[in-house]
Amino acid sequence: MDGAVYGQPLAVAGEILAATENDTVYALSPTAGSILWSTHLGTPVEGGLPCGDIQPLGITGTLAYDPLTETVFAVAEEAGFRHVLYALDPFSGAVRWSRRVDIQIPSEDPAAVQQRPALAIANGYVYVGFGGLDGDCAQYRGAVEAVPTGGNGATLTYVVPTAREGAVWASAGPVVEPDGTLLVATGNGAAFSGAWDHTDSVLELSPTLGLLSAFAPARWAYDNTHDLDLGSVSPTLLRDGYIFIAGKSGVGYVLRQSNLGGVGGQVASGTTCRGQMAFGGTAVAQDVVYLPCADGVQAVAVTADGNFSVLWSTNSGANGPPVLGGGAVFSVDTNTGVLLALAQTSGRVLALTQIGPVPHFTSPTLVGSDAYVGTEDGVVMVQGA
Repeated sequence: MDGAVYGQPLAVAGEILAATENDTVYALSPTAGSILWSTHLGTPVEGGLPCGDIQPLGITGTLAYDPLTETVFAVAEEAGFRHVLYALDPFSGAVRWSRRVDIQIPSEDPAAVQQRPALAIANGYVYVGFGGLDGDCAQYRGAVEAVPTGGNGATLTYVVPTAREGAVWASAGPVVEPDGTLLVATGNGAAFSGAWDHTDSVLELSPTLGLLSAFAPARWAYDNTHDLDLGSVSPTLLRDGYIFIAGKSGVGYVLRQSNLGGVGGQVASGTTCRGQMAFGGTAVAQDVVYLPCADGVQAVAVTADGNFSVLWSTNSGANGPPVLGGGAVFSVDTNTGVLLALAQTSGRVLALTQIGPVPHFTSPTLVGSDAYVGTEDGVVMVQGA
């Protein structure tokens, strides 16, 4: 393919869909790997960024597919620091419509904004999260936009109420609750003391992006000061009405879905990832969360009263966002480019496959017994994973 694949591949209608940092969307044959179609959407950004670690910078967030309209959605960053939402036909790659989705506020620097999270579809909208570049430079604020899936109607916007930063950047993207409300987590903000500015927080948003409730650790100001984003991982929905969240601080929190609780309002908290950082998205089975820690996946069990304990941790290096299948946890060691299969009950290494250099936070896609993984130059399929 013509660039790095940062987003998770999608399995749609007998095709594997993936997008590159060269602003191209591909449909691949799931068995042969041949290109069924490709659509080049624009010219990616090369140079001129105030910071960051992706060059060129094109399509970074995971695509989304809407079965109601049978449409694939992608957000491409294009030359001129423009973010454009494209609606594509999944069978031909033809562009049905497009719309610019930048937060157009005069005080914000468009060159400092990055669309990293996966797109989410619910309530007749495509939800798009925005954060900053690696280094959190220049002036920007985290935000979420909602665009009608049919292409008609107003774009809705929520901007994090901080003076600066507060990125919505976790690669797994917004999480949709059963009633259609959204959960997003935010990163560091401008406030290091005084009034809480809804950064290093979990936010619950209505389908039209009104703020319903929020949570921040009592230590939110310390986390802001020390770059310990709570929002490095997307929230996890659990049964019994709970939410689990853990970010860079090495502390996990259980929250209530009905009311996130405000500052210090968690149901329970405790050490996760052996006090280390977590990045990306989790996998979940019933009341067990599989957390992508910096040194390897950790399994965390949440009980009916909201408390939690660590079931197992692996030091295998499998630090990428995990997925579950066939009694195994699949995760990529993003440092060595190895796909690992871990026993779901113990974390024991069952198999590993070298797949080559991969982007940060890459997550495999399972289709039947095969796994598809985005790499620095395309997609690798591992048969019988």
